[in-house]
Amino acid sequence: MTRKISSDAPWEPVVGYSRAVAAGDFVFVSGCTATAGGELVHEGDAGGQTEQAIANVASALARFGLSLADVVRTRLYVTDIARWQEYGRAHGAAFGEAMPATSMIGVAALVDPRMLVEVEAVAYHPGIGG
Repeated sequence: MTRKISSDAPWEPVVGYSRAVAAGDFVFVSGCTATAGGELVHEGDAGGQTEQAIANVASALARFGLSLADVVRTRLYVTDIARWQEYGRAHGAAFGEAMPATSMIGVAALVDPRMLVEVEAVAYHPGIGG
């Protein structure tokens, strides 16, 4: 059994995905970018965009009653790997002692050329998927 949530973003039904899916003992959060209210925020600011993307991850987890402390894995897709410290500092500040396994992957572009980072996450909580 799985449980799914939507962020009500207009592109979810077009692409065919859920913001997050709880299955078994895990919650898988789709890639989140620096959007708030349907608009890109922190244009040009790698750290600010990472903070907002992680806040969007946290918002999805909260709908399952979880927090960033439950995250065991993240992936950061970044458009400029040379700015790794900016992305990394924001990630470190958000996850603190949770210290999930992570990867930072340089990509050519994201769906909007102003987007600098996309963050996906996996959280663990026994029985969360129903």
